[in-house]
Order: sequence, then structure tokens, then C-alpha cells
Amino acid sequence: MSTRNSSFTESENYSQETDMASLAAAMSEASRMKILCALMDGRAWTATELSAVAGIAASTTSSHLSRLVKANLVSCLSQGRHRYFRLYNSRIASLLENMMGVTFQASNPSRSKVPKELLKARTCYDHLAGEVAVKLYESLITHGWIESDGNDLTLLGKEKFLHLGITLDTKSKRKKCCPCLDWSERKFHVGGFLGASLLIFFENNNWIEKVPGYREVTITPKGYKALHRHFLIEG
Repeated sequence: MSTRNSSFTESENYSQETDMASLAAAMSEASRMKILCALMDGRAWTATELSAVAGIAASTTSSHLSRLVKANLVSCLSQGRHRYFRLYNSRIASLLENMMGVTFQASNPSRSKVPKELLKARTCYDHLAGEVAVKLYESLITHGWIESDGNDLTLLGKEKFLHLGITLDTKSKRKKCCPCLDWSERKFHVGGFLGASLLIFFENNNWIEKVPGYREVTITPKGYKALHRHFLIEG
């Protein structure tokens, strides 16, 4: 009886390990990683755009995208005669963010190559990351807008966000908020539905401007003033 259970466990583990190896293999190519990192800006890209950012031929890009789609790292959206590609889900974005953190901390040359603007503020799939985002997370906890573990809003926070005009969809299956480890700061920024809602709110109110085709985000003069007024964040 114990032998059967042992064999079942080994078989189950082997299947998972095989799946993990397959996922790693799908990511283990520099051009495919460039494609995945480009998609971290949260937009849907065409194959032509991804070909340009990866610096490879269209035919090669098509082959790489097929591999990424098959591995459930990227999803394909068809609209008319056009096809768009985006990250499969937020879990893939979190995986990439963690990988960036590991390589950023382990390699000094990598640090020197990262533009300061990208370290200041950038997109992490569908929410804000970087120095400013970490300061925002710390401010929300300090002033009691979110719980100390970052996994839920407080009653005060719900009132404050509602006053700002940020309404959180209670029907969403996604976590209202959660801590997301920032790869450059090695501290948390705000993820989950709240993180995504804040990014949309900041952009709609011209507090930030996204740099087209890149993850870089620029904080506008209006944004710096608003972040200080509402969240006591210094520029």
C-alpha cells in the first residue's frame, strides 16, 4: 500500500517538475525574454512591434510567439485582421518581476544599465512600480489606508479612496490589494485590483504619463503635487 502511494507521489512530482522545466525552457532564450519584458507594460502588442523591440526578423518573432503562447506565457487576441499579444495573466507578470529582482541584485553591470527614470517609476504589468510606488505603499500603510500586511483595505482607506473617486469593484475575483515585491527597490509596492485602479486613476488625472513602447512612467508636475497632497510623498 505504501509502495503504491510512494509511486503515485513520485509520478505526481515528476509531472510538475516536467511542467516547470518546460516553462523554463520556453523562457530560456534572450529574444523571447525581450518579448516578455516588453509585454510587462500591460499593453497588447502586435508581432511587428515585438519584432522591432526584440531586434529580430518577423519570421523568427512568429516562431517565438508560438512557443510562448503554447507555454501559456502569452495570449493571442484577434481583432479583425490584426492579432495582438499580451502576457497570459498577472501571475506571469509577477514571475517576471521576481526574475528581474534576482538578476538585478546579482549583477552589478545590470544595475548600471538600468535608466534612472525606469527605477523612479515604471509599470509592473497593470500597476505602478519603482521608487515612487514603494513610497506610496509605505504611505498607505503608515496612514492606515491599507492593512499592515498590505492584503486588504481598511475602512478608512475605503472612505479615502472613494473620496478621491477610486471605486473598487467588490465583485472582482481578484484580490482587492496585495504587496508586490519591487525588483529594484527590494521593498513592496501595491498590486492587486487597487494597484491597477490607482494606475488608471493616475493616468486619467494626468498625474503620470506613460512612455509609449516602454515600461517607463513619467510623474508630471501635477502628479508630484497631488502625490504630496494626498499621500505625503516627496518627489
